[in-house]
Amino acid sequence: MPVFDYAVQFERELQQKYSREMCSYELTQSNPGVKFLNAKTIKLPKLTVSGYKDHNRASAGFNAGTVANSWEPKTLDHDRDVEFIIDPQDIDETNLVTEIANIQNVFENEQAIPEKDSYRFSKLYSEAVRCASNGAQVDNTVLTSQNILNWFDSVTVYMDDNSVPQEGRILYCTSAFATLFKQAADIQRTIEARTGGTLDRRVNAIEDVIIKKVPSARMKTLYDFSDGCVPASGALQINAILIHPTCQVSRDKYAYMKLFTPGSDSRTADNYIYQNRYYTGTFLIDAKACGIAINVQAAANSGTDTSGTNSGSTSGSESSGTESSGTESGGSESGSESGGETTGTGGN
Repeated sequence: MPVFDYAVQFERELQQKYSREMCSYELTQSNPGVKFLNAKTIKLPKLTVSGYKDHNRASAGFNAGTVANSWEPKTLDHDRDVEFIIDPQDIDETNLVTEIANIQNVFENEQAIPEKDSYRFSKLYSEAVRCASNGAQVDNTVLTSQNILNWFDSVTVYMDDNSVPQEGRILYCTSAFATLFKQAADIQRTIEARTGGTLDRRVNAIEDVIIKKVPSARMKTLYDFSDGCVPASGALQINAILIHPTCQVSRDKYAYMKLFTPGSDSRTADNYIYQNRYYTGTFLIDAKACGIAINVQAAANSGTDTSGTNSGSTSGSESSGTESSGTESGGSESGSESGGETTGTGGN
């Protein structure tokens, strides 16, 4: 009996599903030129060039400049798999592809997609804390309808001053955070009364920044990945991540989905065995860390955030002794790195 390679068979459908339902999908589309150095390492380019010098009209030559091209290696850190043994009495063999597609669909909706979002956002937080000295912003400002615009202005002005492109910025936030924009003081708005008496109060963007609401359970600083994905003890709530996707890299190195039919393998006996694995990582580019700003709940004990990594059974980061401060006027300071995860098929 055959072995079905569903990573190939469902590739287009999965990509369409991710673009619709995965909140962090845009992160996987940035920096396509980033290459894999080996089986588990990607290399991030670090290109620096010198500037102009005064031209000497009495000379026929030009001033010599310098170009330094190096690579910053990053090791993928999120390698996940699962195997389901399926009794043949639970499978309609006449429509096998549909049966497995249903299993894959439920698994993606309830496990894979939430975990990938959770991994990426928590890794972005830990990366932002790591990259504080490179310009990443992490703050614990308690935001309200009175100061939400001041906070937004503060972090965007900082990005503008550091030459982060204005076009393409995304604000990932919880629904509670997004609601503050609806209630914001000193904001001018036009509420459309549509046919049938429906009032549309949605705020989908502010200035040139797209607002993407993310379930709050997917925006924690720390996760336990030992069995599925659940917030770890002591995890803090990430309220918002303002980011230009080009400041980070989220890559899938490997994606594997196969179904072994009864008798096709020594382990199957009379069962179907469905296997799924993906290997991924998310990282901030140190030289572009000014492109991320995060507002996070203050730690209950002292208001300090501590950093960690997404290794082992937990991911994200939580307190490492550096206090990130913000003011009620919305100033945000310190901390940044990025992390995430992406989905793909096969090795790149």
